[in-house]
Order: sequence, then structure tokens, then C-alpha cells
Amino acid sequence: MIGKNRLTSSLLKSETKSLVRFLTLYILLSSVVIVLLSIFYYESQNRLVLAQQRTLLSTYAHEMIRKLKRTHHFFEESPIYPRDSRFQSAIYDREYYKIFSLLEVTKVSFNEEIYRTKGKLHYVTVLDNYYLGAKYLVIEMDDDHQWIKATLQDIVVFGLVALIALALFGLYLSRLFLTPMRNSILLLDRFIKDTTHELNTPLSAILANIELMDTSVMVEKNKKKLHRINIAAKTVSAIYKDLTYLTLEKDRMTNEDIDIDVGRLINDRVEYFDILAQSKNITFELQLTPTHFRMDKKKATRVVDNLLSNAIKYNRRNGTITIILQPNRLEIIDSGIGIEESKIPYIFDRYLRFNQSEGGFGIGLSIVKTILDEYRIAIEVYSKLDWGTQVILTW
Repeated sequence: MIGKNRLTSSLLKSETKSLVRFLTLYILLSSVVIVLLSIFYYESQNRLVLAQQRTLLSTYAHEMIRKLKRTHHFFEESPIYPRDSRFQSAIYDREYYKIFSLLEVTKVSFNEEIYRTKGKLHYVTVLDNYYLGAKYLVIEMDDDHQWIKATLQDIVVFGLVALIALALFGLYLSRLFLTPMRNSILLLDRFIKDTTHELNTPLSAILANIELMDTSVMVEKNKKKLHRINIAAKTVSAIYKDLTYLTLEKDRMTNEDIDIDVGRLINDRVEYFDILAQSKNITFELQLTPTHFRMDKKKATRVVDNLLSNAIKYNRRNGTITIILQPNRLEIIDSGIGIEESKIPYIFDRYLRFNQSEGGFGIGLSIVKTILDEYRIAIEVYSKLDWGTQVILTW
């Protein structure tokens, strides 16, 4: 049950990353659509309110025109510009010069019939008759901002509701799309776990029998065959150990941290992998400074084995592997085929392989990263095609 829970947790972590990326893009696009709809709604409300206010201002303008007409005809008896408590007004001649004004906002736009400016509504109408010498009548009244508050409130409320609804719909869609990937990964992990169980007995028997064979009585031809069998067995053994760690040991093993002589561990693992390196005529160059680190030895071995295995697997024939160990720093440099720089950030993803001609399940570096993160060891990878790869661990 623990193993299943850990597997589910690992899947959920990978699934969550994909889910977050999809939802981020989905919500961003949804937000853009909601903003555009909000702008359209605001403009439509603005036009609606202006249409309603145009009717009222037009009524005020007609009343004002009658008053101007009366003042024009009885100007000598009562030369007083008419006023109204509901609005302010002004008159201008045909050249847009002010004749008389009660406006609070003196700058007038004669090209618009109705418009807003500085919290005021202006309505401009053309007089048929030049009462008091005026061609234009401007009506000004306070702009009622209640509609703006109501409109913004509607936009916020309905916008949030729409965004939440779209987010939930997006979550449903993303989970629907991710289900086949999740099932495939579960099926693959189950297959690997079952395969690992089946590999244990025959692989142990092969390795044990190779060790027991007396090569001194063998002819040279048989020695070469045994040598190739040993190489193949150790290659499978390295993969088996990764699979065992990933599917069986990882979920139930507890750390037994001890003081590890890192230089000695590297020497031991180089000796173990030397037979694989010889198959490609690869030479090791070791520069090891005595260094110790407190860590679980099995996990430390998994890290070193995977890094050395990759350095051999992706190296060239007659290539070199340089290992430099210093206090708080380990470098492994190979002269291999390298990796495209754009793909380096993804090399620690499980099941991801960048070279289909080489074997493996693409889990080695994923295991390495998990263990290094557990012990707060930083890893940096520098690589270029046809240049090789440099891996640096610092702690």
C-alpha cells in the first residue's frame, strides 16, 4: 500500500505540473475574453445611459430655447440671461465665440452632441434662429456616476462568477485529457515492477555463475564470449538496480546515513564499471582529493552508478571520462555525444530519453535528482552536441 501511495504521489506531482501549465494558459486566455466582454458591456451601458440622458437634456434645451426667445423679444424690458436650477447653460455665436456662459467647464466640444468631461454632462444644440445672436446652445449638468458604480459592480460579480465557472470547466477538461496519460504511466510502472520481480532470480544466477567460472582453463575464444556475457550482465544489472530502487526499495527503505569516503566509493564503482568501459575502449582519468560525506551508502552508490553509467553509455569509442573530486565538489566529464542545450532542463524527467539508440528506461537521472534533492546536493549539467557533458555536484 505504501508503494502504491508513493507511486500515486509521484504521478500526481508530474500530473500537477502539466495541470498547472494548462490551467495557467487557459485562465489567462479566459481572463482576456472576460476583460474584452467587460469593456464591451461598459461601452454599451455608457451608450444606453447617454441615450437616456440625451432625452432629458434635449427637453432642457427646448425649455431654454423658449426662454431665450422670450428674452430676445423683450430684451429692452428685461435684459437678464435666463437661468435654471436644474442645469447650467451657455450661448455661442456661429464663430464659436462665447456670448454668455454659466458653465463650470468652459471648454466646449462643438463636434459632439453629448459628451462627458470632468464630471459634467454637456449637450450641444444648434439654434434655428439667432436669438440674442447665438448659434449654439450648450446645456451642462452634473453627471450621475451611479450607473458607473452599478456597471463596475456587475462586471466584477459576473466576471468572477464567469472566471470561476471557466476555471472549473478547464479543470474538468484538463483532468479528462490527462487521464489517458495517467493510466499509461500507471500501466508502465506496473509493468516495470512486475518485470523487476521476474529479473531478480535469473540475473543473480548469471552473475554468480560468471564469478565462479575458472577462466584459466578456458580457451581464448571462450574467454571473449564470457567477457561479452559479463558486460551484458552488468549492463542489465545496472538497469535492474535502478528498477529495484524505483519500484521496490524506495518506498520502504529508511536512510542509514554513515560517513562515506567518497574517493573510495568512486574507485570501487569505477572498478565495477571498468568492464563496460573497456567494451568501448574508454579510459578513466581520476583526480580524487580525500573527501567524506554523510549519506546513505546505497543511495550514494545509486547516484555514482547512474552518472558513470551515462558517461559510458553516451560516450564515444576511445573516449575518456574525467572524474575530479574536491572538498564539497564532484565533477564527471565525458567526451561523449552531448545533449542539445535546450533539452538540458528536462533531463531529470522520468521516462524521458534523448537518444533512442541507447538502452534504458529514462529513470536513472530522475533517481539521481530525487536523491540529491533529499540531501540538498546541487547538480549542474553543461553539455553541447559533439562536445560532451560535464556534471557538477556541490554540497
